[in-house]
Amino acid sequence: MTPQSHFMIVATIRDNQVQYLRDFLATMTSSPVNADPDNSLVPFGQFERIHVARFMIIESDILDEIREFGVTPRPWRPALVFLGDIDGDRISFLAELTERAGSGLRQIFAYCEDFDDDTCDLLSWMTSHNVKPQANYINWLGRTVKQVREEAALHDNLSLWLQDNVESIGRDNTRQLRQALLSHVEMEKHAGRLTLSPPEPTPFDWKIRNVLHLVGVPLFLLLLTPFFLIIAPFFALKLRFLERSDPELFIRPSREHIDGLAAQEDWYLSNQFNVFGDIKPGLFRLLLYKLIMLITDYAARHVFNRGFLSRIKTIHFARWVFLDNNHRAFFASNYDGSHESYMDDFINKVGWGLNLTFSNSVGYPTTTWLIKQGAYREMQFKYTQRRHQVRSEVWYKAYPDLTVTDLIRNTRIRQGVEVRQSSDAEIRDWLSLI
Repeated sequence: MTPQSHFMIVATIRDNQVQYLRDFLATMTSSPVNADPDNSLVPFGQFERIHVARFMIIESDILDEIREFGVTPRPWRPALVFLGDIDGDRISFLAELTERAGSGLRQIFAYCEDFDDDTCDLLSWMTSHNVKPQANYINWLGRTVKQVREEAALHDNLSLWLQDNVESIGRDNTRQLRQALLSHVEMEKHAGRLTLSPPEPTPFDWKIRNVLHLVGVPLFLLLLTPFFLIIAPFFALKLRFLERSDPELFIRPSREHIDGLAAQEDWYLSNQFNVFGDIKPGLFRLLLYKLIMLITDYAARHVFNRGFLSRIKTIHFARWVFLDNNHRAFFASNYDGSHESYMDDFINKVGWGLNLTFSNSVGYPTTTWLIKQGAYREMQFKYTQRRHQVRSEVWYKAYPDLTVTDLIRNTRIRQGVEVRQSSDAEIRDWLSLI
């Protein structure tokens, strides 16, 4: 198995260069946001390890909201963000990126204030500007871009063959249909028109780290149980005090802002999403946020890594990141369907999860005991997330016409080719996928 990893390079943009950079990044796109896979700066389509990637510019349009908490806003200068989710380890990928797209990246990062094209070692610079997430979600751990494309080709090939031959064999002759399909697969593989590559061995060091994380986090929380029991009454009192006293911010986003976001959405079956804002002031909120992120990351890594995040089955990748010395929070995801359906899916299925992971951010609707109200106050929640949503300048997805549902289906079809079904019912179920 080849595990996935991620990168997020963050750098401050030079004064008065934001619009110039935005215009320059636009040369990479074939629509208002979608990258041309063969663009001359970073030809994403030539990198077989990239699942999704994006460039974006984070500005400070909503950071005055923290004044309502009696806190002077921290200055935030516009920042360029380059992030992605990839197969294999981050360091070797950034080295490959430097070698094959170094010239284009240097032109992009030249807009950043601490990048000197004459003296900077690009790989070292990107590594030093990489920001690790507090929590990270991968829809299907170990499913590579190569596997996705091979399984999609298998589905398309079998679907076309079945359409042409099902009537001559007979729809009810399930075993004969399966055998004919399997024979067809072998002939296509022999002819080089289909490839089903076996998985690579799982890196030993990754397995060790994963086991240590699997055991270490629960053990750490277990050791802290006596402390949690002691502070529980004080925690409850403090939490309710803050939830009752936090100011309500019911601010409708401007039509111009909404139109700008909407112009980037629904070009393909999947979309990109970014939100950014302040973390509510005080050590209590920060420590609570970090604890929730620790548990979220653990669940995403060891529980929800086979096609779904709780009851949500439309997210490909997601991450939660703390920026600006833990004063700001950033969230990015890649999801199937429209923005409206994405929000409704979360509100209706796991609104409590939204409350846990975002209620410590400025502007989020007031919660009760962390999990009640909040996102269930639908209009206020939707205004808040749209107001804090940040547009992407360039977004790339290696398989734009495939949803999570498609990926799971294609994997099941491949499994049916490699592991034969034993009963007629199982064969029919497999045939129905094609």
